[in-house]
Amino acid sequence: QAQLAEFGGGSVQAGDSLTLTCTSSGRPFTRDAMGWFRQGPGKEREIVAAITWLTGSTQWYPDSVKGRFTISRDNAKNIVTLQMNNLKPEDTAVYYCAAARVSGISILAEQYDSWGQGTQVTVSS
Repeated sequence: QAQLAEFGGGSVQAGDSLTLTCTSSGRPFTRDAMGWFRQGPGKEREIVAAITWLTGSTQWYPDSVKGRFTISRDNAKNIVTLQMNNLKPEDTAVYYCAAARVSGISILAEQYDSWGQGTQVTVSS
């Protein structure tokens, strides 16, 4: 498994931006599909972005964040980034980075076998 760690969470105002970064120790995640998930207070975990393995040529977003969030990967640096713009109070959650040893892309949490500890994002109105 990859050992993942997230950085970049914090407290911001509605409309602000944040960039979350995920790094990996252990196995490089070049051959992993990568995803960002979140779990808000009293809510179930949900996926907010996914990117294909290798080149990261395809990304997927749910409607709730489409146009505001952007996932990218830099395999040379072994990092995956989630750029979050125009943040809303409903984006408040713990955000998790995850890796799935699948070819292509995955939006199914059960396919992800490596998870970070999470980073808190709080958006005030």
